Amino acid sequence: MIRLTNVGLKYDSGPDVLTDVTFHLRPGSFHFLHGESGAGKTSLLRLMFMSLHPSRGEIRMFNEDITAVKPQMRAQMRRRIGIVFQDFRLLEHLTVWENVALPLQVLGKKPADYREDVTDLLQWVGLGDRMYANPSVLSGGEKQRAAIARAVIGKPEVLLADEPTGNVDPQMARRLLRLFVELNRLGTSVVIATHDHQLMRQFKAPRIEVHRGHVRII
Repeated sequence: MIRLTNVGLKYDSGPDVLTDVTFHLRPGSFHFLHGESGAGKTSLLRLMFMSLHPSRGEIRMFNEDITAVKPQMRAQMRRRIGIVFQDFRLLEHLTVWENVALPLQVLGKKPADYREDVTDLLQWVGLGDRMYANPSVLSGGEKQRAAIARAVIGKPEVLLADEPTGNVDPQMARRLLRLFVELNRLGTSVVIATHDHQLMRQFKAPRIEVHRGHVRII
């Protein structure tokens, strides 16, 4: 599903952000991505989302070398990936409901086929009374939940989540973790970047540890 081989990353002429990263994530796997602030977790997620190119080494997604595929094919591959950004990236001119439905719309699905699913998911993440609001009036925690709903609505083959529970209370964090676990049970490969040790203790899964640009799976 995801394979990195001797991957290095640096920005411009600066020092290495990631150094000689090699690991393989199987289809249907679940991993926590852990490391101190600035260790390179977000950069690693961006590499797996194909929004960054490695400075060296090889990254294969869905059995394709991402540095060799054409931009159009790379865009199609991204549609198979759900991602939760730390800055949410909700579209301000759309309602919460429309933001969550957008991945399904991009896939060409008819509103009648997904209207109930979008509504049910928003209610499940506690946004039932905010689904027709504009993102600009939401709290940080509400935006976080909307971003998560948008990432998972299409049951992606891969889910990459950058601190997805960082703006919610512990009870909602546990609820969202159950959502990720259920998505994984249905076949999605899940990678969750988190500082939350309590969250990681609630679900036994391998950890991708990032330390000073080096990566290991424990």
